[in-house]
Order: sequence, then structure tokens, then C-alpha cells
Amino acid sequence: MKTLFPPYAHPSPELALDAETWIVRDLPGERRTLHQSLGRIDLDWGSRSLADVLADVDAWRADGVEGLFLDRAPAGSGGVGPVALTVRLAARRGLHRVVLNPGVPTHPLYRDLGVRICTFEGPWSAYQSWDGDGVRPGDGHIVHGVPPALLTAARRLMGRRGAGFGLATDASPYVSAYVGGAGTEGN
Repeated sequence: MKTLFPPYAHPSPELALDAETWIVRDLPGERRTLHQSLGRIDLDWGSRSLADVLADVDAWRADGVEGLFLDRAPAGSGGVGPVALTVRLAARRGLHRVVLNPGVPTHPLYRDLGVRICTFEGPWSAYQSWDGDGVRPGDGHIVHGVPPALLTAARRLMGRRGAGFGLATDASPYVSAYVGGAGTEGN
């Protein structure tokens, strides 16, 4: 399973470099890692203007990332058009690796975009009781707020639920990952 580190959870310095690890960077120009980098673009659930989103695509291309992490993406059928345009423009700019993160299962039309989809992003408490309706094997799961003693159990549950990529972390998206070293566990 690929490991994806969202901006609020950073890998430990001891994590070995491999092609199976993606680091999502929040802003162009941030400290580069030797892992594959995805540039985060906040789609604000589909409410950002296409011009602003495309300007972000160009900024990330100029920064040299390997792909994009389209965060807070819309999941309904009404958002497919702008997301499809963003994916196509990214491909024209050489950014072929795209991860779409609505954090919930999407309308089936999104499957035609040929991108990886993160169908769960939320706290450990919700993931434990999540029924997984609408997901497919290989989809991504980002589970935060996992008690450190349960990180291995959380990763195993992700595997049993067919996650193809993602992360189980003790970090929280609501607190800086730099405070106290939260979220620095490395698989």
C-alpha cells in the first residue's frame, strides 16, 4: 500500500526513501523532500474559481512537483466538470499523478477521470464504524487522530478495507504537525 502524508503529518527522518511514499506539500517553495511530492490545491468543495485553481496548477508545475493532491474536492455529479478540466490541464502541464480527495465516496463519473480517489478522510473514531459504502479496492483512506498504541491496528484495518494508499496517523489536521512532533511516525 502506498503511503501518502498529508500536510499535517510528516514522515520521520528515519523513513526510508521509496517510490511508495508521497509527501503532500502545502505551498510551492516549501522545503523539498527526497520523496515524491504532490502539490496541494484546495478546491474548497468546488467553490473556488477555475482561474484560481488553474493558477495553482501552474505554480506547482513551476515548482517541480510530481503531481497534485486536489484537496476538499467536490464529490457530487455537479463538480465533475471543473475537476475534469483541472485534471486535463494538469496532464497537459506534465502533472499526470493526481489524487482527488473529497474524503468521501464520489459520484461514479469521477471514476472516469483516471485519478486516484481518497474516499475516506476523518478521525479514527469515525473510521472504526465506517461502513465503506461506495468505495472500491485501491481507494485511499486518511485516518487521523489514531492513538499511538493503535496505529498498527489502524493500518491493518485499512488493508482489510482494501485501501490502496493512505495513512493512519496520530496527528490531527486541526493542530500543527510540528508541535511536539505529532504525526512523525514512519510506517
